[in-house]
Amino acid sequence: MEIFVLICVGIFGSLLSFYTHVHLKQGPIRSSALLTMLVAGFLYFFPELLSPYLTKNIPYVFIGSSFIGMVSSGQLSSYLGLGLAGLIFTFIFLNTSRFFDGFGGALGTSACVSLLAVMSIPYLKTNRKVTIGFLQLRRLVLKNKKRHIRKAR
Repeated sequence: MEIFVLICVGIFGSLLSFYTHVHLKQGPIRSSALLTMLVAGFLYFFPELLSPYLTKNIPYVFIGSSFIGMVSSGQLSSYLGLGLAGLIFTFIFLNTSRFFDGFGGALGTSACVSLLAVMSIPYLKTNRKVTIGFLQLRRLVLKNKKRHIRKAR
């Protein structure tokens, strides 16, 4: 049951942070910080409401999943994708959190990995798996080359 609660926290953390960031126009950092402060503050003042395991781990899962909600709406605007990224983050947290003990940036790195996994799904569904990456790289290089030529003139 505790794992189910953490999975729900991971999913809702990313969704709430994104909703506050995009629809309430609070900005990505403010939305993540405000929601994390509310969740962590509630558990700080009322630690006896939940088990010690949940009281300890819910703030970690929530802040990590709120990093996912900081993504730009131009990059990922699907709530299904955000929820899936929160789910993946929670599984990464549950299975690797003991390996990251003492390392800074573990939550952000795990959030980035889960977000990149979800953002790569459209590329995995196409037949031209390798060529899509090369085409995007080529467009980026040619775009920058054209800028440099225009600036030189």
